Amino acid sequence: MIDRRTAVFFVLSSVFFGGTFVAAKAGLEYFPPLLFVAIRFDIAALVMLGYVALTASFEELRPRTRGDVVGILATGGLVIGLSNALLFVGQQYATSAVGAIVFSLNPILTPVFAAVLLSNERLSHRGAFGMVLGLVGVALVVSPDPAMLVGGDALGRAILFAGAASAALGAVLIRRSGGNATLSSTVRIAWGLPIAAALSHGLAWSAGESMGSIAWTTEALVALAYVSLVAGVLAYIAYFGLLESTGATQANLVFYVVPVVSTIGGWALLGETIAPLAVVGFLTIFAGFAVIGSESSDVRSLLPERVVRTPAVEESPAREEPRGYRSD
Repeated sequence: MIDRRTAVFFVLSSVFFGGTFVAAKAGLEYFPPLLFVAIRFDIAALVMLGYVALTASFEELRPRTRGDVVGILATGGLVIGLSNALLFVGQQYATSAVGAIVFSLNPILTPVFAAVLLSNERLSHRGAFGMVLGLVGVALVVSPDPAMLVGGDALGRAILFAGAASAALGAVLIRRSGGNATLSSTVRIAWGLPIAAALSHGLAWSAGESMGSIAWTTEALVALAYVSLVAGVLAYIAYFGLLESTGATQANLVFYVVPVVSTIGGWALLGETIAPLAVVGFLTIFAGFAVIGSESSDVRSLLPERVVRTPAVEESPAREEPRGYRSD
């Protein structure tokens, strides 16, 4: 069973990341996608760097091992920077329903990378079944038109898939470097956010996006504030705390809950409707979590071990020695 700290991190990560899709959908009306991501991480980086500068010593901030460097690069380059850049760009070419399904492949991709890079995070048959069940639940929540999955723009789906793969690979690399790392997850995020911002600005420049195309409205500022402070700072603190508490495979299950939060947030804030089939999807996702979680409480582990006695060592009752006696 998971402890309370892990459960809190899981819930906060799911809620904060789920709200990102709602805020991004509103903000992309006013921002070019890559500049939206870049400015988001500019703000988040300033906040995080200011926070760790006030709360951590120089020794706590200084990377000292190869694991620290790998963790920082994986955090800023893969999990935060490249993953979000690809997500925001991919949403331009695909519907939100298709985007939710493709990005929810993250928990499926994570065990693939973990099987290669981590020796202690192999996915069991039960875990695989639970993940597939969760993916089915995600598909029911977003209720896509089958024509959208097989038709439409293949480029958008490829970009979204690459974003999911980037996040999954980064999470596994962070987990792998943990044994040789000395930095806390908060300090690692503070180092990683400027990398993510620089990467996003570079991609925005190469794509020809300009600041002059931004419409600075109240709605734009609210969306930017959410994706920068809530989804750009608090969500990653919760997520990387979860990653340290549990494995990469378990931590990335948050991406199954994100579409649920996005659907409810869209209904509450944007007036979107929730189809009856989505409710079935919610229950299916929870069933998948129950299957995966049951691995930690296997009933067979509660049974006493069975002693197998072989004829070669079995002694007759006549030769049995009294309890407490030991022959030399």
